[in-house]
Amino acid sequence: MKNILIINGHPNAASFNFALAEAYKKGALQSGAKVETITIADLKFSPNLQFGYQKRTELEPDLLESWDKIKKADHLVWIHPVWWGGLPAITKGFIDRLFLPGMAFQYRENSVWWDKLLKGKTAHIITTLDQPGWYYRLFFGRPSVNQLRKSTLKFCGITPVKVSYIGVIKTSDSIQKGKWLTKVYNFGLKNK
Repeated sequence: MKNILIINGHPNAASFNFALAEAYKKGALQSGAKVETITIADLKFSPNLQFGYQKRTELEPDLLESWDKIKKADHLVWIHPVWWGGLPAITKGFIDRLFLPGMAFQYRENSVWWDKLLKGKTAHIITTLDQPGWYYRLFFGRPSVNQLRKSTLKFCGITPVKVSYIGVIKTSDSIQKGKWLTKVYNFGLKNK
């Protein structure tokens, strides 16, 4: 049985991202997978990595519980919107506070290289856009995906990392949204 963790990075519970997270969860549960969730907006923590890596900031209880879920998961599903080409601030703060040296990766002494401490896990980024996915990739270079996929998840050993674009959200109707919900439900059903 696969352990799946859905991480919802949208701060607004009325957003379409919450419907996508629920659709994925229903599909994954239908497949027999064990599913946990993290709704970043519901966590109580400071998103500011106050001292960088010079001094450890103690993790709040919600972050400690989130880290336990991340460690137990085989597959991480990140659902978030793209705002100004990047991740929502609260999602970036969550990553800054949790994906730390000694937890997610470890720099080697007197070396530019590092050890990837989250090997053996896979991930799927499902991101919503107010532009076509091809446009985001071609004209903007998909900065949020590069940041999360390459500079965070793969850096820490999580691979492969699948990416799915959902959009254009702002001009979509209920029929189109229903198709996207079915697509994401099927991702969950197949544990993708």
